[in-house]
Amino acid sequence: MSTTTPRGRPTRTPRTGPPPTDPGRATRGWRTLLVVLGGLSMLSGLNAALVRLGVWAPVASERVGDLHGPVMVLGFMGTLISLERAQALRNSLAYLAPALLGLGSILLVAGAPQYLGKLLLFDGTVAFVVLALALWLRAPLGLVAAQVLGALMAALAAGLWLVVEIAALVPLLAAFLVVTIAAERAELAQLTMGRRAVPTLLAMGSLLALSASLAVVAPQVGGRIFGAACLVTALWLFRDDVGRRMVRADGLRRFNAVSLLAGNFWLAVAGIVWIVVGQPAGRGAYDITIHGVFLGFGLSMIIAHAPIIFPAVLGRPLPYRPVMWVPLGVLHVGMVVRALGDLTGIDALFKSGGIVTVTSLLLFAAAVVSSVVKR
Repeated sequence: MSTTTPRGRPTRTPRTGPPPTDPGRATRGWRTLLVVLGGLSMLSGLNAALVRLGVWAPVASERVGDLHGPVMVLGFMGTLISLERAQALRNSLAYLAPALLGLGSILLVAGAPQYLGKLLLFDGTVAFVVLALALWLRAPLGLVAAQVLGALMAALAAGLWLVVEIAALVPLLAAFLVVTIAAERAELAQLTMGRRAVPTLLAMGSLLALSASLAVVAPQVGGRIFGAACLVTALWLFRDDVGRRMVRADGLRRFNAVSLLAGNFWLAVAGIVWIVVGQPAGRGAYDITIHGVFLGFGLSMIIAHAPIIFPAVLGRPLPYRPVMWVPLGVLHVGMVVRALGDLTGIDALFKSGGIVTVTSLLLFAAAVVSSVVKR
């Protein structure tokens, strides 16, 4: 990433992220275990998604279906994001955050007392905030401050889940993901975004965080403001991120660009729906806002960053391969079919789109494993 001198000239500064590999054997062992926990959280979350769709699932439990959201966002995505940040800090205590998040989600779906799983997830998000603050103290930059803000949103959601239904906390979980990914994009593309990237990121992040918090106590007003913040963030990334510039390239650059543009599109769609309905109540609006952010935007951005960020998480190179287009394409086909089902009320389309998006995650995991093994 870069900062600017008082005269406005860009100067390179080190990324807060780690180099691709870490020679410590003990660290590699912990990292492997935590990746496994994140993977198990993903599989559990996908099983829960099938239960919620009302189709066949390996474990057909209504209790598991109710845990779909927190397990996918805090268990799967939270574990991977905090693990990447722990790699950046290079302190063994930093791995407590992904460990607690992964363990908490696994215990939830395994049938442990629900309050125990919730407490572990809350502890994991608090540890994540401490980890992000430690990174900020080491490098007090605006980009890192935005990452702290994202972690705070996750901690607020996990803490409130102890006393509030998860449906009321969706804007907080969405703010965690959107702020975190926007900070990553601003860091990776700061040279092309220009020196206004960080101030814009902080403004967008603050608006997302405040409106998400307002949506918990005043859903109609806060939801509409949060939707506007999502829409503005998507438009900012459309305009200033590298997607539009690289989409005519080839190989990894085109793959990355298409992933970014598609993700921003779904974030904009979710934002528009939030603006129109305020607090999503009907199945269609609720489904489009949630999966527009967490699948269309969040998973598309994870796929885009996989060859860039995952080597730090996995401790092994992850070269780009054309097969990575398959899960990306399947994801967005599934999102379109699912959205059509939401808009038309045709249950078969809704379920088919959901099954296709679940398949895309499994294909993505298979593509990552295949690419690592064949490197």
